[in-house]
Amino acid sequence: MTSLLDSATQNLDRNGYLDLDVDPTLDLVEEINRLKKEKNAVILAHYYQESEIQDIADYIGDSLGLSQQAAATEADIIVFAGVHFMAETAKMLSPSKKVLLPDLKAGCSLADSCPPHLFRKFKEKYPDHVVVSYINCTAELKTLTDICCTSTNAVQIIESIPEDRKIIFAPDKNLGAYLEKKTGREMVIWNGACMVHEIFSHERIVKLKNRHPNAKFIAHPECEAHILEMADYIGSTTGLLKYTIHDPATEFIVATEAGILHQMEKASPNKTFIPAPPNNNCACNDCPHMKRNTMEKLYLCMKYELPEIILPEWVIKEGVASIDRMLEISAKAGLVSK
Repeated sequence: MTSLLDSATQNLDRNGYLDLDVDPTLDLVEEINRLKKEKNAVILAHYYQESEIQDIADYIGDSLGLSQQAAATEADIIVFAGVHFMAETAKMLSPSKKVLLPDLKAGCSLADSCPPHLFRKFKEKYPDHVVVSYINCTAELKTLTDICCTSTNAVQIIESIPEDRKIIFAPDKNLGAYLEKKTGREMVIWNGACMVHEIFSHERIVKLKNRHPNAKFIAHPECEAHILEMADYIGSTTGLLKYTIHDPATEFIVATEAGILHQMEKASPNKTFIPAPPNNNCACNDCPHMKRNTMEKLYLCMKYELPEIILPEWVIKEGVASIDRMLEISAKAGLVSK
């Protein structure tokens, strides 16, 4: 098996994951749980993962909250079933732990839309501006950032900056536009976006609302303005989940990645959840990057402890400062950053 692993490892950069066959008779749930105990590992799953991965995870949630939970554990290994920037954040908050990602090509269209080398030049045009970056960005972009934010605390982060200070917001133009509207602050906004939240169909959502007149329409702030204008509630993924639990409505149309519906259905089995339709022939909006992770890849990743997330020390040191600053501001505002 060593030679087979060596051969597969050589292809890791090309394939993004260990290219090994998995015995189809294996009980993957049993094997993953065994490896978790054997290696003192913790499994994190973002809300957008396949339901079977969510069900086997130790923690399920939004990216920053997951990394914070993992950092508080005694685990030696963090396995992040999510996308690349999320695993980078976990490594930044737990530099002494080994951080694994089942598929290195599980990227993020939003993070990729803001290459650090281009943003550095962009930033040079506005030397007197405070840089606020959404947590959904690469580790290197965080080194060019003064304060990070999440979709939960973004309004408070912007409002914490003195009004005489100018702001650059990156990388999400839709979240930036939403924040301008909520806070009344004009910002220089980087032109990036999430492919999942950009293709919801206004026309098809209107038709869906007409067919379900009692349904609440809820949306993530990464959606475009014309989608947010229809929403009964706008919030982070965790915020959307909590809203469906506590709101008395029994039907919800949900405008974010469809993976969250699994947790909504588990938390409120007597309620109906309808994925908001995208502007294509699909019934719901799935993130192809999130869905690159599979149970087979999760198993192989844990067995061979590859692929591993490695970050230079300077990236960890400089990048985590923007997260720490965010946490300080959130703590003063009495917020939990997720």
